[in-house]
Amino acid sequence: QVQLVESGGGLVHPGGSLRLSCAITGGTLSWYAMGWFRQAPGKEREFVAVINWTGGSTSYGPDVKGRFTISSGKNSVYLQMNSLTPEDTAVYYCAADSSNSGEPDYWGQGIQVTVSA
Repeated sequence: QVQLVESGGGLVHPGGSLRLSCAITGGTLSWYAMGWFRQAPGKEREFVAVINWTGGSTSYGPDVKGRFTISSGKNSVYLQMNSLTPEDTAVYYCAADSSNSGEPDYWGQGIQVTVSA
């Protein structure tokens, strides 16, 4: 069974950096786009970043643009997060669109990122 497995989360001080990884496990997944979303306590899930398989184009949410960078390998996607602030504290979810629908149809279990002094 194909799964998305996130890693690399944790506690970081404001101004620090973290690199999240998401691996496709349990089989082969041909994806059209992979990305990251996040959800902070009491808030709606928020789009963070996406990368498209064709051409490698990327897009970012307004709150992270210029600070976060998404990249990918064949079976993985990464999120480099710099200049972190407490407002970046959230559970981060990896997602994949395998049907070219424009919406994710695979989700990871989520990983906690906490930015605190």
